[in-house]
Amino acid sequence: MNKGRIFRILSPILITSILGLGFFFGFYFGTKEAPKPPQELPPDADLSILWDVWRKIEQNYVGEVDYQKMIYGAAKGLADGLGDPYTVFYDPKESDLFREDILGAFEGVGMEMGMKEDVLTVVSPLEGTPAKNSGIMAGDQIIKIGDIFSRDITIDEAIRLIRGPKGTEVKLLIFRKGWKEPKEFKIIRDIINIPSLKLQFTNDNIAHFTIYQFNENIILQFEKAAQKIIESKTDKIILDLRNNPGGLLNKAQEIAGWFLEKGLIVLIEDFSENERQEKEYKAKGNAKFSNYKIIVLINQGTASAAEILAAALKENRPDVKLIGERTFGKGSVQEALEVKGGSLLKITVAHWFTPKRKIIEKMGIQPDIEVKMTEKDLEGGKDPQLEKAIEVFNQK
Repeated sequence: MNKGRIFRILSPILITSILGLGFFFGFYFGTKEAPKPPQELPPDADLSILWDVWRKIEQNYVGEVDYQKMIYGAAKGLADGLGDPYTVFYDPKESDLFREDILGAFEGVGMEMGMKEDVLTVVSPLEGTPAKNSGIMAGDQIIKIGDIFSRDITIDEAIRLIRGPKGTEVKLLIFRKGWKEPKEFKIIRDIINIPSLKLQFTNDNIAHFTIYQFNENIILQFEKAAQKIIESKTDKIILDLRNNPGGLLNKAQEIAGWFLEKGLIVLIEDFSENERQEKEYKAKGNAKFSNYKIIVLINQGTASAAEILAAALKENRPDVKLIGERTFGKGSVQEALEVKGGSLLKITVAHWFTPKRKIIEKMGIQPDIEVKMTEKDLEGGKDPQLEKAIEVFNQK
C-alpha cells in the first residue's frame, strides 16, 4: 500500500445522494506528512505575495483574525489555483464528511454532476431516483441551487446544498439545450437505492443487459444474469451503458473480461508524475461472450468506467457497434491524500486512455451510429436508441 494515499478514485464525477461516493474507484489508506516548501520557484512565482497579504490582514483587518481559518483558506486557494474542478482541499470538518461519503448511504436526489465547459452539469440522473423521476436529464446545466448560482461555488459545495433529509425539497434552476430559458425543478429528497443492473429479453430473443453502475456488489449479480443469457441460447447482447456514471475500476475490468479475450488491453493509465510509470489494465476474465454479437448503447450520461468499457469493446472488437450519443468525457483520476492536522487534498494524478491511446477526458466516446433521445421521446415512452440497436441486429 502506497504511503500517503488515502483513497484511490477513478470516477471523479461527484454523487449528490447515495452509497457514499461509491462510484469512486479503489480505496487506499495511509498518512502523509506535510511537504516542505519548494527550494526553488519559477522566476514569475512570487511567494512573498502571500506573506504580504498576511501581514496586511494582521495590521489592518477590523475584526478578529482566525489564523487557522486563514491557513485553510490559503490551502484551498492553492488547490483552486490549478483550475481543476476535481482537485480540492478539505479542512478537517469537510474531510470527515468526505470519509462518511465513502462509507455511508445518503438521502438526496440521486444524480451525478461534473464540470463541462466550465458549467456545473448533470452527468446522469440515477435510475429510480427523485432526480430521474422529476425529469432531470444527462447534460442538463445546473444554473442555481435554491438562490445560489452554481458558478459561484465549487462542485463539493453544490453537493452539500443538493443533499438533505428525506422529504425535504430542493429547487434547481436547469437549462437544457434547445430551451429558450431555464426552468425550475422542485425535487423532494429521498433515500436512494440504485440497482446495479437489469436483464430483459426482447421479442427477438436479444438480451438487453443494462448496467447502471460498477459498484462493489455487481459481479455476483452480473454472473447470475450472464448465466441466464447463456442458458437462453441467444448470441446477441445489447449492453446498455446509458446514464452509467462509472464505478469501481476493477469491477469494470472484470466485466470486460467476459467480452474480451484474456490479455487484451482494457485501458491505459498515464501519470503526470515522473517516478510513476504508465500502467496497462488487461482483460483477465473467462471471455464467455467474446463470440457473441454485441451492440453498446451510450449517451451523455455514460461516464468514466462506463466510457472505458465501451471504448475497450469497440477498439478490441471491430464487430462491436456503439449506438446513441457522445459520452460525457471523464477520464481523469483523483487520489485523496492526508494532510497534517486531519485535512485532505483530493488531487488529479492521472488520465485514462483507451486501448488505442485515445484520450477520454473532455473528448468522450463517439458512437458509430448517432441516435438522439429527445425530451418528446422520453415523455412518450419511446426509446429510439434501443429500437435502432434491435433494427441493426435484425439486419444481420
